[in-house]
Amino acid sequence: MTGRHVVARVGEFPPGTRRIVEVDDLSIGVFNVRGSYHALRNRCPHQGAPLCLGRLKASVTASRAYELVYGPDDELVKCPWHGWEFEVASGRSVFNPHRVRVPAYPVTIEEPEPEDPSVPTYPVTIEDGLVVLHV
Repeated sequence: MTGRHVVARVGEFPPGTRRIVEVDDLSIGVFNVRGSYHALRNRCPHQGAPLCLGRLKASVTASRAYELVYGPDDELVKCPWHGWEFEVASGRSVFNPHRVRVPAYPVTIEEPEPEDPSVPTYPVTIEDGLVVLHV
């Protein structure tokens, strides 16, 4: 799996959303978590469930007895079949982070290529809810 694969424009991919894309016969989930983008293989290592379709949730830790500390709401993805939880940013499992993980992939934000001036373009406006092409 080499090369660049454009997922979406930043404006079309707001925080709290995800996209499932197919790249080189792999299903990969791309997440926008509060403006940070992360990508995980969309396959739970337990029994092959579509992991990235699972619910996003907060991590919970205990600093001492009877005191729970909650992380951000969208820090973990929970497998929709059996509830295994993985960090969205790294792919590490919650229950055994050193041995069980999901492949994570780098995501970058890049400026689009400048438009080719030899390709004709036409202005489009919206007037009273109508999309109008001006040729």
